[in-house]
This record gives sequence, C-alpha cells and structure tokens, in this order.
Amino acid sequence: MSQLVTLAAAEALPAWRRPTALLFVMAAAMPVAFATWSALINNFVIEVAGFDGSDIGWLHTVREVPGLLAVGVISLLTVFREQTLGLISLALLGLATAVTAWFPTMGGILTITLLSSFGFHYFETVNQSLQLQWIDKARAPQMLGWLMAAGSASTLVAYGLIVLTWDALGLTYNIVYMLSGGFTALAALAAWAFWPQFETPHPQNISMVLRRRYWLYYLHQFMSGARRQIFVVFAGFMMVERFGFSVSQITALFMLNLVVNIFFAPLIGRMVQDFGERRALMLEYAGLTLVFVAYGGIYWFGWGVLVASVLYVIDNLFFALSLSLRTYFQKIADPADIAPTAAVSFTINHIAAVFLPVTLGYVWLVSPAGVYVLGAAMAAATFVLASFVPRHPAPGNETIFARPRALAV
Repeated sequence: MSQLVTLAAAEALPAWRRPTALLFVMAAAMPVAFATWSALINNFVIEVAGFDGSDIGWLHTVREVPGLLAVGVISLLTVFREQTLGLISLALLGLATAVTAWFPTMGGILTITLLSSFGFHYFETVNQSLQLQWIDKARAPQMLGWLMAAGSASTLVAYGLIVLTWDALGLTYNIVYMLSGGFTALAALAAWAFWPQFETPHPQNISMVLRRRYWLYYLHQFMSGARRQIFVVFAGFMMVERFGFSVSQITALFMLNLVVNIFFAPLIGRMVQDFGERRALMLEYAGLTLVFVAYGGIYWFGWGVLVASVLYVIDNLFFALSLSLRTYFQKIADPADIAPTAAVSFTINHIAAVFLPVTLGYVWLVSPAGVYVLGAAMAAATFVLASFVPRHPAPGNETIFARPRALAV
C-alpha cells in the first residue's frame, strides 16, 4: 500500500480499487468480529464466568475506556497515515476477538475486551473521518446508508452461519470467535495489500481541535453515547437474563435486526438527504423516548418476549438515523477539522459510556425498569437538543442561535 493516489486520480482506477470500494470492504469486515462478539458475549459471560448485572456493567465500562481515549488518535496521526492507522486498528480488533474464549475468567475477559475495544474504537474514529473526507457532501447521507447496509449484510451471513451450525455442528465459543476474528484480521491485511493510499485534497489538522461553533455537535455526541449504553449493555442482557434466550435465539434476533437494516438503512439515508438532519434527529429521539418507556412496561406490566423482541428491533433501527449526526457535522465543519474532531467527538461520546454501564448495572440489580426510565429522560432531553439544529446547517449556521461570525472561532 505504498502507492499514493489523490481522490481525483482515483477515479481513473478500476471500480474495485477506488476509495468507495475500500470503505465498503472495511464496512463489511469490521462487524463480522464485533457483532459476533456482541452476539455471544452475554451467553459466554453468564455460562462461563457467572456474570450478573453489575459484572456486565463493569465489562462494558472497561470496553468503553478506549472510546474515552479516542483522542489519542490525534497523536498517532503524527506517526501513521489515517488509512494505515485504520487498518492496523481493524486487524487488532480481529486478532483480539479471535482469542476471546482463551481467557474465561473475569480478569481475562476484561483484559481481552480492552484490547479488542482499542481496535474497534480507533478503527471507527478513523473510518468515520475517512467516510466524511472521501464521500461528497451531496450524496453522503445515502452513501452512508448503503455502507450501513453492507455492514448489516456481512454480519447477517456470519449470524446465519452461527444459527445454522451452532447446534448442528456442536460449535464452541472458541471456534466461532477464532473464525470471525480471523476473518476480520485477514480482511484488514487484504485492504492493506490491494488498495493504494488515498490522498485527500484537504490536509488534516493533527492537533486537538475544540471549536465553540461545534458545541451542539459535541452535546449530541455526549447524549448519543449515553443512549447507546442503554441498548448495548442492557437490551441484549435482558433477553438472556429475563427470557432465557439461547445463543441461537439471541443470534436469530440479531439477524432480524440486520435484515431490517439492510432494507431500511439506504432508505433512511435517502430520507435524511431529502428531509434534512434536523427532522431525522428529532424523529430518532422522539421514537427512542417511547421505546424506553415501553421497555419499562416489560417489567411494570409483565409484557412478554414478543413485545420485548419488537422493541429490540425498533430500538436498533433508530441507530441508522444516527448517520444524520455525521452529515450534520460534515456540513458545518472546516474540512481540515474532520480527522481531529472525529477523535475528539469519539472521546466526548464515551464520557458517559465509562461511568453509565457500571452505575446503571447497580440500578439494574434494584430496578431494571428504572434503567429504562433514565433512558427515556435522556432521549427526551436529546430531542430538545435536536430542535436546535437548523434546517440548512452550514459553516456560520451551525445552530438556530447562530450569528454571523468568523469561522475560526
């Protein structure tokens, strides 16, 4: 991958060697390791290590520490090019996932989770930056929707294999983690070998960037990180703990989510492109408020597994609307700020992620419904923040309160 090619010159390359093709390869490779880890982890820690609600909270707190340290990407960019750093991080995610089952104690699980999480979060930081730099603003929402669909499709294949072969072939956690993590690591190696280095027209700042005019984007990132923890940490755990889902059942539920995303993510991208980020964000958080209240109803009114499964799918679908936050930033940002702000925003996104899982883990022991009440309050507050996004965001028009001012502020 020593060849250096500008984005303009890349248009003359075969279609499979262009930047967009590489984005699709990375979008398909990352979820195979990460989503497989997510599908198995609740059953793995309960069956092998005897985790309870507080333990799972500690696990996810440790998992989110690298996200809090995502600002370290800025320092690494003084040594590595963004594309190279992204592929190194992708390989680390794959390799760490591959050996997850080798460490079946709480200390071992936390350690290997930390390593895989560094790979995941540093890859995602760089990947989101490259997407915003390599994709034209006019088609970014729809293209991001297609990239989400590609990730869902590759994960669907992996989950399908788990469902079809877990019981039939007597698979173990070790075999599945080795295969999925190994695939992601090999994909990173192939991406390094077969694609050139792409040079963007706007050199990126390699120092920390915090600008007042991005304040609403920063707040949305913080609240998005808090909202994500309710789903990632406790929604799947609820399906296993309360309803006794097996590996095959929880994976089948994940597969349903993926099928929905494959069809709806491109449509959501088109919707954001046609109706704007403001409406998309308001729809996302109005819907999430209702979903979290309904989650509480599972414990208040004893609603069964069908209601829980439907809510799980709807909750996951709202994640696709989060692409509107990225395109909002793309529209208001100085092009040279994209890489450092991606790192800073990932850190901001994970501030809540570090303390919320362990805190809410203890709340869960007392009242699982209380966790979802707090989630509903967070979603309602973020709905208000979404109303501050202007209809037509642009530099100098970052919020509905914006006044004409120098963009360097």
